[in-house]
Amino acid sequence: MTTQQEISTAAPDTQHPHHKRTRKPGTRHTSAAPTKKATSKEKAEPSPRPNGASKQDRLLTLLRRPSGATIAVCMKASGWQAHSVRGFFAGTVRKKLKLNLVSEVVDGQRIYRIAAPRRKSKG
Repeated sequence: MTTQQEISTAAPDTQHPHHKRTRKPGTRHTSAAPTKKATSKEKAEPSPRPNGASKQDRLLTLLRRPSGATIAVCMKASGWQAHSVRGFFAGTVRKKLKLNLVSEVVDGQRIYRIAAPRRKSKG
């Protein structure tokens, strides 16, 4: 039989059968050293893009062409997956930029393009 004193001085992993040890025995918890904040002079300038245009700019250029662009063309131009391209169309092109993105099926392929702004009807 164990006494109360033996139980209280026992190692944590023997006190409770379901207790999991998170650190090696004998190690102490230490916090990370505080990081130094960069001053305005030390802040790096954003690096210019090698081709001069962002992925969004490239996609908007494709969509502004009269012939428009397919999802596959946009995927190749941006390196994004199809669901990301469609999310860009819905979230950025339509909602954020408020552009009139239209789609139509031509020769069995869906073509997306930015059309002239929609006119608001009176009344």
